[in-house]
Amino acid sequence: MPKSYLPSQPAAQRAYRQNFNPYAQVVVRLNALKMTGHEISKVELRVIGGTWSYYPKSYQTWFLKRCLQAMNEFYGNKSKNSKTFAEVVKVNETAKVRCIGINVETRPDHVTEKEVKRLRGLGVTKVEMGVQTTYDEVHKLNCRGHGVKEVKEATKLLKDAGFKISYHMMPNLPGSTPEMDKKMIVELFENSDYQPDYLKIYPCVVIPKARLSTWFRQGKYKTYDDKTLENIILFEMRAIPEWCRVDRVARDIPSGDIESGSRISNMRQLMENKFDKKDVGLREIRSREIKADLVEVNKLTMVEREYVASRGREFFISYEDLKKNKLVALIRLRFPQKTFVKEINKAALIREVHVYGQQVAVGEKKEEKKQHSGLGSLLMQKAEEIAKKAGYKKIAVIAGIGTREYYKKRGYRLVGTYMLKFI
Repeated sequence: MPKSYLPSQPAAQRAYRQNFNPYAQVVVRLNALKMTGHEISKVELRVIGGTWSYYPKSYQTWFLKRCLQAMNEFYGNKSKNSKTFAEVVKVNETAKVRCIGINVETRPDHVTEKEVKRLRGLGVTKVEMGVQTTYDEVHKLNCRGHGVKEVKEATKLLKDAGFKISYHMMPNLPGSTPEMDKKMIVELFENSDYQPDYLKIYPCVVIPKARLSTWFRQGKYKTYDDKTLENIILFEMRAIPEWCRVDRVARDIPSGDIESGSRISNMRQLMENKFDKKDVGLREIRSREIKADLVEVNKLTMVEREYVASRGREFFISYEDLKKNKLVALIRLRFPQKTFVKEINKAALIREVHVYGQQVAVGEKKEEKKQHSGLGSLLMQKAEEIAKKAGYKKIAVIAGIGTREYYKKRGYRLVGTYMLKFI
């Protein structure tokens, strides 16, 4: 069991029940999703638990290979275990259950040029990093083993290779204060060396047997009360711009495992309910997603936002219903300062294409649903136009394994692990 997880947490429980077998975990999860009415022809694979980059390389490859094999074989067509990783990836490109993205967790100080290239070779498209705070003194006190310098360097390396990036931030760490916790989120978007695409806000809690538990019992550390924490998170959520998505607020740790700290499991819901209905509301992506709401395509507006990130230019282009403050589709385009990945040298980078709304199976088209209504293609065309106007002659997409066929139909070809097109 990874040190960063407890056996009582849902995802860790599922892994434990399957003896941490990757093939079995994927099959069980796909069955559960299918039984509850979810469309499973397109799935994102998240590998959680500890520092991915620290595990043996052979284990990493085997683990992801078995996950992909489980998708490939979910509807039958059993393949021999002797198939290579490359062969398994090739099958998944056109499988009935396609992996459209792979997400792993690691530490900033484990991100190097070599590691980034290896992640791409494994099909990884998104990396989550435990950043926790923007204060070096807090990092040091909490024995993180790295500081903000490593965070900034890792962020640049990943973005210049086209990855999507998520930060895990932790209010209430020893050595921090409510004001420091508010400022750290503002710093993430005022300082161009950060600019994460995704955030998870995990308020610190005390777990028995951890070193922090000893500090707590000795009176050296005290957790915020719920009112103070609520005030901090409300402030932080308001500070997050339109191009960042807050995936989660608070970890799903059962209250019985928490010695001290907030035990509110639906913290995000409570925070969002605090906003005045007359207020413009939150700007971050998740709170504005279209979800199941119906929107008329002819009432959507294409919105372009540009910002500087890790010495490169970022374009966040989206289709939105401005009147309802709803986001329907987005694309992330990057002009990197430079890149160390040979196959995307001198190319503009598309780091993400996402159409929100009820998922549509591969090959299906339904007018009332947002996916496959052409918005993704329109955003691709816009990104190509912007890149061409800026002097780029080629554009590359960090495409998930199961999305390669989509890009092939739009004039892209596979070069290394990227989909490339001359413009």
